[in-house]
Amino acid sequence: MRYYTLRHKGTAHVAASKDGKRAYILRAFKTMNVLLLKGHDGTIPGLSEALELDSPGVEILSPIPHPRQDVICLGINYADHAKEAEKFDEAAFYKERPDPIFFSKRVDYSQGTGSLIPMHEDICDSLDYETELGVVIGREAYKVKASEALDHIFGYTIINDVSARNLQTRHKQWYFGKSLDGFTPMGPCIVSKDEFEGIPELDIKTYVNGELRQSSNTRNLITGIPEIIEILSAGMTLSPGTIIATGTPSGVAMGMEDPVFLRDGDEVRCEIEGIGCLTNTVSASE
Repeated sequence: MRYYTLRHKGTAHVAASKDGKRAYILRAFKTMNVLLLKGHDGTIPGLSEALELDSPGVEILSPIPHPRQDVICLGINYADHAKEAEKFDEAAFYKERPDPIFFSKRVDYSQGTGSLIPMHEDICDSLDYETELGVVIGREAYKVKASEALDHIFGYTIINDVSARNLQTRHKQWYFGKSLDGFTPMGPCIVSKDEFEGIPELDIKTYVNGELRQSSNTRNLITGIPEIIEILSAGMTLSPGTIIATGTPSGVAMGMEDPVFLRDGDEVRCEIEGIGCLTNTVSASE
């Protein structure tokens, strides 16, 4: 099942779709956070209103426009990205990595596909993209072993971990440079875990103005999804609605020999196999 937050006739609705073309409003849930807290068995009420997702009157929002907590992020979780990051700024990115790097990304509002990414030109001169597989927790996880992690996952989405590289490197930590308003596009939906066999191994790609920049597969994660959940839940409760961004592969702008950072009007398309496309345009006016 694919779960959406849609705006129709000025009102936001939680909706479910079997085919990614027609979605049915789930009126029992006011928001996606409510659905995640209460749970959903994948059934569609017989009297539910159907909406065509490509209709001009339907706007696809982020599946979780207002996350209940900061997004938990994995830093440098693909080996090839570690190399390009260190090359860009060794002082900011080089670390011995016997254990995964975690940080959080503040997000008051997550915009969906088709929305704008603000440049924040007054403080950011090096706007970058990072396509990441997002894991959405659906069942409380505390002291969960990796072998049991799948039982606590609701589904998967796409996250663009937009980053201001100058702020990230200047402050020698990543929270501020990744947490500016509009820096967490997400979507277009959450695909329930039962659509995949076990922990998914999915192609992950980024295009900027149609040019392929990132291309990898989630099987290349240094710390895999079950291990991430085991490590985190050893000391913190992962509540339903918790979002984990699992890291990005190589191909970001800062990894180029001559970095080409995002500019006004650039289109960034994040693709993950089996989930879809998250497309956003950079805007200097936002």
